[in-house]
Amino acid sequence: MAVKGKNQTKKKIVSAAWKLFYEQGYDDTTVDDIIRESGTSKGSFYHYFEGKDALLSTLSLLFDEKYEELMETMDEEMNSFDKLLLLNMELFTMIENTVPLDLLARMYSTQLITRGDKHLLDRNRTYYKVLRKITLEGQERGELRSDMSVNEMTKLYALCERALLYDWCICEGDYSLKNYARDMMPRFIRDLKNEK
Repeated sequence: MAVKGKNQTKKKIVSAAWKLFYEQGYDDTTVDDIIRESGTSKGSFYHYFEGKDALLSTLSLLFDEKYEELMETMDEEMNSFDKLLLLNMELFTMIENTVPLDLLARMYSTQLITRGDKHLLDRNRTYYKVLRKITLEGQERGELRSDMSVNEMTKLYALCERALLYDWCICEGDYSLKNYARDMMPRFIRDLKNEK
Protein backbone atom coordinates (compact mmCIF):
# COMPACT_ATOMS: atom_id res chain seq x y z
CA MET A 1 0.00 0.00 0.00
CA ALA A 2 2.85 2.41 0.82
CA VAL A 3 4.38 1.91 -2.65
CA LYS A 4 1.07 2.71 -4.30
CA GLY A 5 0.83 5.93 -2.27
CA LYS A 6 4.33 6.93 -3.32
CA ASN A 7 3.50 6.25 -6.96
CA GLN A 8 0.35 8.36 -6.63
CA THR A 9 2.35 11.27 -5.22
CA LYS A 10 4.81 11.10 -8.09
CA LYS A 11 1.94 10.92 -10.61
CA LYS A 12 0.29 13.96 -9.01
CA ILE A 13 3.52 15.95 -9.36
CA VAL A 14 4.03 14.86 -12.97
CA SER A 15 0.42 15.61 -13.96
CA ALA A 16 0.48 19.00 -12.27
CA ALA A 17 3.80 19.91 -13.88
CA TRP A 18 2.69 19.08 -17.40
CA LYS A 19 -0.63 20.85 -16.90
CA LEU A 20 1.24 23.99 -15.86
CA PHE A 21 3.84 23.64 -18.61
CA TYR A 22 1.00 23.59 -21.10
CA GLU A 23 -0.96 26.46 -19.54
CA GLN A 24 1.82 28.88 -18.68
CA GLY A 25 4.94 27.55 -20.40
CA TYR A 26 7.94 25.69 -19.09
CA ASP A 27 10.04 28.78 -18.35
CA ASP A 28 7.22 30.52 -16.48
CA THR A 29 6.43 27.50 -14.28
CA THR A 30 8.28 27.26 -10.98
CA VAL A 31 8.80 24.31 -8.67
CA ASP A 32 6.59 26.11 -6.13
CA ASP A 33 3.82 26.35 -8.75
CA ILE A 34 4.07 22.59 -9.33
CA ILE A 35 4.00 21.82 -5.61
CA ARG A 36 0.96 24.03 -5.10
CA GLU A 37 -0.91 22.57 -8.13
CA SER A 38 -0.14 18.97 -7.12
CA GLY A 39 -1.10 19.47 -3.48
CA THR A 40 2.16 17.87 -2.37
CA SER A 41 5.15 19.14 -0.38
CA LYS A 42 8.58 20.44 -1.29
CA GLY A 43 10.08 17.37 0.37
CA SER A 44 7.98 15.06 -1.81
CA PHE A 45 8.93 16.98 -4.93
CA TYR A 46 12.66 16.77 -4.23
CA HIS A 47 12.36 13.14 -3.17
CA TYR A 48 11.38 12.30 -6.77
CA PHE A 49 13.02 15.04 -8.81
CA GLU A 50 16.27 16.99 -8.61
CA GLY A 51 14.55 20.00 -10.11
CA LYS A 52 12.17 21.16 -12.80
CA ASP A 53 14.45 19.94 -15.64
CA ALA A 54 14.17 16.39 -14.34
CA LEU A 55 10.45 16.51 -15.16
CA LEU A 56 11.19 16.58 -18.89
CA SER A 57 11.88 12.86 -18.81
CA THR A 58 8.48 12.18 -17.26
CA LEU A 59 6.59 12.90 -20.47
CA SER A 60 6.87 9.20 -21.26
CA LEU A 61 4.96 8.49 -18.02
CA LEU A 62 2.05 10.57 -19.30
CA PHE A 63 2.14 8.66 -22.56
CA ASP A 64 2.06 5.40 -20.62
CA GLU A 65 -0.92 6.58 -18.57
CA LYS A 66 -2.74 7.30 -21.83
CA TYR A 67 -2.01 3.77 -23.06
CA GLU A 68 -3.29 2.24 -19.80
CA GLU A 69 -6.46 4.29 -20.10
CA LEU A 70 -7.00 3.20 -23.69
CA MET A 71 -6.39 -0.48 -22.99
CA GLU A 72 -9.15 -0.45 -20.36
CA THR A 73 -11.72 0.80 -22.87
CA MET A 74 -10.56 -0.87 -26.09
CA ASP A 75 -12.83 -3.42 -27.75
CA GLU A 76 -11.18 -6.82 -27.29
CA GLU A 77 -12.58 -8.03 -30.60
CA MET A 78 -11.01 -5.21 -32.62
CA ASN A 79 -8.42 -6.31 -35.19
CA SER A 80 -4.90 -5.97 -33.75
CA PHE A 81 -3.68 -3.82 -36.65
CA ASP A 82 -6.57 -1.43 -36.02
CA LYS A 83 -5.75 -1.40 -32.30
CA LEU A 84 -2.22 -0.24 -33.09
CA LEU A 85 -3.58 2.53 -35.31
CA LEU A 86 -6.11 3.56 -32.66
CA LEU A 87 -3.40 3.78 -30.00
CA ASN A 88 -1.30 5.94 -32.29
CA MET A 89 -4.20 8.25 -33.15
CA GLU A 90 -5.24 8.70 -29.53
CA LEU A 91 -1.68 9.34 -28.35
CA PHE A 92 -0.91 11.82 -31.11
CA THR A 93 -4.20 13.64 -30.49
CA MET A 94 -3.26 13.95 -26.82
CA ILE A 95 0.23 15.19 -27.73
CA GLU A 96 -1.04 17.72 -30.23
CA ASN A 97 -3.68 19.04 -27.82
CA THR A 98 -1.81 19.04 -24.50
CA VAL A 99 1.98 18.87 -24.93
CA PRO A 100 3.76 22.09 -25.86
CA LEU A 101 5.90 21.53 -28.94
CA ASP A 102 8.99 23.10 -27.39
CA LEU A 103 8.82 20.66 -24.46
CA LEU A 104 8.42 17.67 -26.74
CA ALA A 105 11.44 18.85 -28.73
CA ARG A 106 13.41 19.40 -25.51
CA MET A 107 12.57 15.92 -24.31
CA TYR A 108 13.73 14.38 -27.59
CA SER A 109 16.93 16.41 -27.58
CA THR A 110 17.76 15.30 -24.03
CA GLN A 111 17.34 11.69 -25.15
CA LEU A 112 19.85 12.29 -27.95
CA ILE A 113 22.58 13.57 -25.66
CA THR A 114 22.00 11.62 -22.46
CA ARG A 115 24.57 9.02 -21.50
CA GLY A 116 22.39 7.36 -18.87
CA ASP A 117 18.98 5.78 -19.12
CA LYS A 118 17.02 6.59 -22.23
CA HIS A 119 13.52 6.43 -20.80
CA LEU A 120 11.89 6.44 -24.24
CA LEU A 121 13.64 3.16 -25.03
CA ASP A 122 12.91 1.47 -21.70
CA ARG A 123 11.35 -1.85 -22.71
CA ASN A 124 9.70 -2.13 -19.29
CA ARG A 125 7.49 0.89 -19.95
CA THR A 126 3.75 0.32 -20.26
CA TYR A 127 4.08 1.53 -23.86
CA TYR A 128 6.20 -1.44 -24.90
CA LYS A 129 4.20 -3.92 -22.82
CA VAL A 130 0.98 -2.81 -24.53
CA LEU A 131 2.53 -2.98 -27.99
CA ARG A 132 3.93 -6.46 -27.33
CA LYS A 133 0.57 -7.66 -26.01
CA ILE A 134 -1.33 -6.41 -29.06
CA THR A 135 1.30 -7.74 -31.46
CA LEU A 136 1.34 -11.19 -29.87
CA GLU A 137 -2.46 -11.27 -29.87
CA GLY A 138 -2.41 -10.28 -33.56
CA GLN A 139 0.01 -13.07 -34.40
CA GLU A 140 -2.04 -15.63 -32.47
CA ARG A 141 -5.21 -14.56 -34.30
CA GLY A 142 -3.44 -14.61 -37.67
CA GLU A 143 -3.98 -10.87 -38.16
CA LEU A 144 -0.30 -9.94 -38.00
CA ARG A 145 2.57 -11.72 -39.68
CA SER A 146 4.36 -14.44 -37.79
CA ASP A 147 7.70 -14.43 -39.60
CA MET A 148 8.88 -11.48 -37.48
CA SER A 149 9.30 -11.60 -33.72
CA VAL A 150 7.03 -9.63 -31.45
CA ASN A 151 10.03 -7.53 -30.39
CA GLU A 152 10.97 -6.74 -34.00
CA MET A 153 7.43 -5.66 -34.79
CA THR A 154 7.18 -3.57 -31.64
CA LYS A 155 10.48 -1.88 -32.44
CA LEU A 156 9.29 -1.10 -35.97
CA TYR A 157 6.05 0.43 -34.68
CA ALA A 158 7.89 2.55 -32.08
CA LEU A 159 10.42 3.67 -34.68
CA CYS A 160 7.63 4.88 -36.97
CA GLU A 161 5.98 6.81 -34.15
CA ARG A 162 9.27 8.44 -33.14
CA ALA A 163 9.97 9.37 -36.76
CA LEU A 164 6.62 11.16 -37.03
CA LEU A 165 7.10 12.94 -33.71
CA TYR A 166 10.65 13.97 -34.56
CA ASP A 167 9.57 15.33 -37.94
CA TRP A 168 6.72 17.25 -36.34
CA CYS A 169 9.18 18.80 -33.89
CA ILE A 170 11.74 19.85 -36.50
CA CYS A 171 8.96 21.25 -38.70
CA GLU A 172 7.89 23.25 -35.64
CA GLY A 173 4.39 21.80 -35.70
CA ASP A 174 3.46 23.43 -39.00
CA TYR A 175 1.01 20.62 -39.76
CA SER A 176 -1.47 18.56 -37.78
CA LEU A 177 0.36 15.63 -36.19
CA LYS A 178 -2.76 13.53 -35.78
CA ASN A 179 -4.00 14.14 -39.34
CA TYR A 180 -0.62 13.38 -40.88
CA ALA A 181 -0.25 10.25 -38.74
CA ARG A 182 -3.75 9.12 -39.75
CA ASP A 183 -2.45 8.91 -43.31
CA MET A 184 1.15 7.83 -42.73
CA MET A 185 1.06 5.26 -39.89
CA PRO A 186 -0.99 2.72 -41.87
CA ARG A 187 1.54 3.05 -44.71
CA PHE A 188 4.53 2.74 -42.39
CA ILE A 189 3.30 -0.36 -40.60
CA ARG A 190 1.26 -2.11 -43.31
CA ASP A 191 4.00 -4.75 -43.62
CA LEU A 192 3.04 -5.95 -40.15
CA LYS A 193 -0.27 -7.23 -41.50
CA ASN A 194 -0.64 -10.88 -42.34
CA GLU A 195 -1.65 -10.84 -46.00
CA LYS A 196 -3.37 -14.21 -46.32
